[in-house]
Amino acid sequence: MNPQAKLISTLSLLLGTTITISSNHWTMAWTGLEINTLAILPLISKPHHPRAIEAATKYFLVQAAASTLLLFSCTTNALFTGQWDITQLTHPISCLLLTTAISTKLGLVPFHFWFPEVLQGSSLTTGLLLATAMKFPPITLFLLTSPSLNYTLLTIMAIASAALGGWAGLNQTQIRKILAFSSISHLGWMTIIIIYNPKLTLITFYLYCMMTAAIFLTLKTTKSLKLSSMMAAWTKIPSLNAILMLALLSLAGLPPLTGFLPKWLIIQELTKQGMTSTATIIALLSLLGLFFYLRLAYCATITLPPNSANYMKQWQTNKPVNTLTTIFITLTITLLPLSPMIFS
Repeated sequence: MNPQAKLISTLSLLLGTTITISSNHWTMAWTGLEINTLAILPLISKPHHPRAIEAATKYFLVQAAASTLLLFSCTTNALFTGQWDITQLTHPISCLLLTTAISTKLGLVPFHFWFPEVLQGSSLTTGLLLATAMKFPPITLFLLTSPSLNYTLLTIMAIASAALGGWAGLNQTQIRKILAFSSISHLGWMTIIIIYNPKLTLITFYLYCMMTAAIFLTLKTTKSLKLSSMMAAWTKIPSLNAILMLALLSLAGLPPLTGFLPKWLIIQELTKQGMTSTATIIALLSLLGLFFYLRLAYCATITLPPNSANYMKQWQTNKPVNTLTTIFITLTITLLPLSPMIFS
């Protein structure tokens, strides 16, 4: 891709995100979301492969429909209440339409169908952007409007996302699709607590972005796109693959790794709010996801491909690991013991 075009797309992504998260007016928030959508399309379709073009088309159609619904929602609210302020969303129909629009943009169940397909058709770098940075503006809008949202609907969608994210990822062999269903499952955890403790949703999102970035950057270094290629990747950089196992277990939410922290805090908050049954259900549903994280970890470190020793040696590489990857992986593994110091 032309460096100038890549620079324009990257700057447009930053501009769109900044406009959305800093605006008070619905029209400006909508404009930022549209800039984001248009900026990511060249990055998705960059490989010039039919699968990439299909992914870009699906992404454009879904995001355009969600943006239209969001604009209709805020227009309806302005018609009945005379308010264009984001925090003044009070009309019930507008709240319902907004929940649908933002859920479609994020990929929450039952509006999740586009996300695994788009992630599968994108490169690992673009997939990382789709799974992390592109979710930040919609989540910000969710946070700003959280007092007005229908909690029953959000709880149902959150539990359904946690269930389907774990269930649908079980029989996948493509790593990007597994990470897409992982993202859907984590969105369920973020959504279930958003009304009671929006700051906790934001902490969960930040930690999820950090862990996902560590995994995507490691996969990019080892060039692993499916389970079969992951089995042979340990011969390239054995130490990095060993650490990848810990990063995957962290994303699964196992203590004493960083991924346990948001789940622990969310379950604690739900219990405080008297929602013990909801906390139990979502905690049990996370066990579904644990299975495919363990399978990825098993393929990354424990499975040996049936190759001769000479074949393994020729795959050895001395390629240095990116500094950013090292930082993200370190934080993914070690942040839980430091959490009392952070929160104090």
